[in-house]
Amino acid sequence: MSKNLIVAIDGSAGSGKSTSAKLVASRLNYLYIDTGAMYRAITFLAIKNEILDDEKLIISLAEESEIKLEFVDSETKVFVNDEDLTGNIRTVEVNSHVSDVSKIREVRKIMVDKQREMGSKGGGVVMEGRDITTIVFPNADVKIFLTALLDERASRRAKEFAENGTEVKLDDIKNNLIERDRIDSSREVSPLTQAPDAIVVDTTKYTIDEQVNIILEAVKKTADEKGIKLNYN
Repeated sequence: MSKNLIVAIDGSAGSGKSTSAKLVASRLNYLYIDTGAMYRAITFLAIKNEILDDEKLIISLAEESEIKLEFVDSETKVFVNDEDLTGNIRTVEVNSHVSDVSKIREVRKIMVDKQREMGSKGGGVVMEGRDITTIVFPNADVKIFLTALLDERASRRAKEFAENGTEVKLDDIKNNLIERDRIDSSREVSPLTQAPDAIVVDTTKYTIDEQVNIILEAVKKTADEKGIKLNYN
């Protein structure tokens, strides 16, 4: 069969979603879609336009923004209205506000519609975020939910900042993660929850290669059950 699979990966910040999803997509020759980058892009623009306290303007911004994601050389390039915002969306300031922006009901609806459109063009997609297995693609072929202990997630995030030339105190990162977990899990619209049929992977003690292999094994099992041939790298 030529049909491709939709692989949905959810989990909290720092659980390894983005890194794992990128590598899984690369191994499968599938399209990688980082939904968090879409919310980060809107958050960055809201900060830039000084409208963080105005939900109506943020909603209008989300409606009017044409978002494109391109996976190039192991990196997701994020374009809004043809402007490359890739280097602007992974800052401490965006981290501090992205959960507040992403909990706005109308913003989530707009983003979910865009995500479904991206993922419905014949399958062959690895999409990651916080509501992919429950809201965006509840009928995904493979559902993964990643978790990790707070200390490990904070350590990973600190390493990311350091690699980008930004020094942030570990306690500040932990507090930010705790607050993001609270907002993401308690918001009214599309909260971060584990889908009942998702495969749960605690990545605390796994290397990236190990967690990628766990996900790939789940994908292979599903492909075999559905009679779908995978094209591994």
